[in-house]
Amino acid sequence: MPEIIIANHSTDALNRAIGKLRAGELVAIPTETVYGLAADATSGEAVAKIFATKQRPSFNPLICHVDGVVMAQQYGKFDMIAERLANTFWPGPLTLILPLVPESGIHDLVTAGLDSIGLRCPRGFSRQVISAFGRPLAAPSANRSGRISPTTAQHVAADFAGTDLLILDAGACEAGLESTIVKIDGNRLILLRPGVITAEEIADVAGKPVDLPDTDGKVLAPGMMKSHYAPDAQVMLDCETCPDGAAWLGFGNRAKPANAAEGLNLSETSNLVEAAANLYAYLKQLDESGADLICVSPIPREELGIAINDRLQRAAAPRPSKSGEPG
Repeated sequence: MPEIIIANHSTDALNRAIGKLRAGELVAIPTETVYGLAADATSGEAVAKIFATKQRPSFNPLICHVDGVVMAQQYGKFDMIAERLANTFWPGPLTLILPLVPESGIHDLVTAGLDSIGLRCPRGFSRQVISAFGRPLAAPSANRSGRISPTTAQHVAADFAGTDLLILDAGACEAGLESTIVKIDGNRLILLRPGVITAEEIADVAGKPVDLPDTDGKVLAPGMMKSHYAPDAQVMLDCETCPDGAAWLGFGNRAKPANAAEGLNLSETSNLVEAAANLYAYLKQLDESGADLICVSPIPREELGIAINDRLQRAAAPRPSKSGEPG
């Protein structure tokens, strides 16, 4: 069964985590975005346990978490713009996709065979773990692949019930939404996944616009699969009403319809930061209510609302069949 221990400022938690990681085991770590399922990014056997535990497709690359720019430069090739972005937004919710340093020691499973690597420096206790470990941690979200991302230690424990897993508990995640992912491709900046840090903020620091990807369906970064972040219940977006017995996820001053079985409001004051922080926890809560359908009221497609709508659209996308690829 999963074991939850309090993380913040705990020498015991740090030593326990380092011992597990050095033994090639997985540790669930808290970050400001979501909880991550971490393993030594240089160990193929350890990384393979991430895929097996999450039931994750091996063609979906993983983000490497580092403790700062100095460590990151051992694994990714930084140009002037990459350094500027890292120095501005790290530690924080920005992942940079950079050319992979040859013979860096990062295992091929982490990059999914690509010649690039995703690097991020998280805030909080997880950064202490990385510094003490001395190597990057591959750490996708600590949930079964394609399911709702966890924003508390209890979410992780529920998703991996029956699994021998150490979970470091630092409370609810501050941002509650995965990092923004930007690929630096020569002179271009390409937004692969919207997040807490907006494209406008990145463009202001970089001094150049951020383009949208033309991927032809290729998975170039985590969270790019069409069906992702999905509850068991079906999700319907931009709803003004809902069928009898459905669950309701509201935003702003839209009240729960009288015929809805359950209802929660991401932010009654229309605060997008509050909505992002509540998104996954509320989706989980409504999913656990037993409703077959979750109806979501409209959310503005601006600033942080772009990232919230991205996650909701993937949660509402058609699901792969059980015989096909997991999400």
